[in-house]
Amino acid sequence: MKKWWNTLVAKFNQSSDKNDKEMPLTMRNYILLLAGVVLIVLGFVLMSGGTVATPEEFSDDIFSWRRITLAPILVVGGFAFEIYAILKRFN
Repeated sequence: MKKWWNTLVAKFNQSSDKNDKEMPLTMRNYILLLAGVVLIVLGFVLMSGGTVATPEEFSDDIFSWRRITLAPILVVGGFAFEIYAILKRFN
């Protein structure tokens, strides 16, 4: 696992484009933006579910820790990470 992580970090550090100096966002910023979108989507996926067979039935699954705590934290964290990804400057 550590070897895989080191390889991923090395590829991230090497990622660049010939137009990086001219553009307001670099290739690394776009990679970070993509990671933020993945966090937001994961949060919304964790928030979904809890369906029942008929509308007259009530399910307590909507009050699970995953839906009311973990998923909103991931969504808000994803948006905060998006702001970081936009404002981060790479040399």
